[in-house]
Amino acid sequence: MTENTVLPLIRVKGTHLEMGHQIGEACAPAIHRMLNIYKTSFETAYDSIGWTWEEAVLQANKYYPYALEHTPQYVEELKGIAEAAGADFDDLMVLNCLEAITSDALHLGCTSLAVSGERTKDGHVLVGHNEDWLPEDEENTYLIHATPADEPPFLALTYGGMLPNIGFNAAGIAQCCDSVYPTDVRVGVPRIFVSRAVLGATQLSEAIRKVLLRWRAAGYNHLIADRNGELYNVEVSARHFATIYGMDGYLAHTNHYLTQRMKKYEDKTEDLIGTRVRINRAMRLLRKTRYHTPETIKGILTDHVNYPNSICSHSEPEDNPLDRQKTVASMIMDLTTLEMQVCWGNPCEGTYFTYRLEK
Repeated sequence: MTENTVLPLIRVKGTHLEMGHQIGEACAPAIHRMLNIYKTSFETAYDSIGWTWEEAVLQANKYYPYALEHTPQYVEELKGIAEAAGADFDDLMVLNCLEAITSDALHLGCTSLAVSGERTKDGHVLVGHNEDWLPEDEENTYLIHATPADEPPFLALTYGGMLPNIGFNAAGIAQCCDSVYPTDVRVGVPRIFVSRAVLGATQLSEAIRKVLLRWRAAGYNHLIADRNGELYNVEVSARHFATIYGMDGYLAHTNHYLTQRMKKYEDKTEDLIGTRVRINRAMRLLRKTRYHTPETIKGILTDHVNYPNSICSHSEPEDNPLDRQKTVASMIMDLTTLEMQVCWGNPCEGTYFTYRLEK
């Protein structure tokens, strides 16, 4: 992306099927590019992933009944996307079950943080997030401004044929998701369907309950914040969870479990070193500034300590294809004004543009 490239904003409204149709029609090129990327990845990295694309479709079909039973409205949303984009629904299910199907072979990471009004100069609640993903998907990234018929309006990030889940809604509830690697994964409701549901919550407790759906396949860390400055990390696996409350007015999370309860369910802990460097760096920078502003949050999100595996993440040509990642978008959410500043691509190289949620 060039320094002044503005992330596309897609406005949708209506039923979940209608919104899906509008997304699919507007984003068909990005959806097909993403499908081509992953079909190629499954072919070239078969030894690591363990499935052909056709076998991945069969695996995704195992998750479909759970998604249909417990989150039918978001299945409708995905069906609408597939129909309008001229894509196969089964293929989009693979994308939305990707982490489960690949057994987390894609070692992807993000950094999330939040500060309450008592820790900001103007009393606003701020949430920051760097979305780290495959470099090839940077051009497939876009924002959704949605006005659902049965849920609060929301503003959220997604890419290609994935359901949106990183953002905030008109009830003043924000969510950032960080991949974690639990040992108790199972067939169930895919993580993205679970996290999509949070954008429909009208209360903080409801948002937390949604990520603890009984038949979930696995879990993320969900950094959930509201406009009152209530901050929670909800660390989730398929069967267990723990919460961290932002008692001191700030929180951060990366891609490993922080609580003692959840550490015992973490897979391949010894491989998760970079994420530990990022969480310590983010927490140090949060503590260092007494009263934060959007500019101080940008300073954290552009930090390059431990480059290229830094908070502002960069890909290197020699990286393993399954480990290649970069920051494809960086965002700062103001839950007091319901505005979002977003930089497309690495924030150290780009410009943040402001988007507002219109109720």
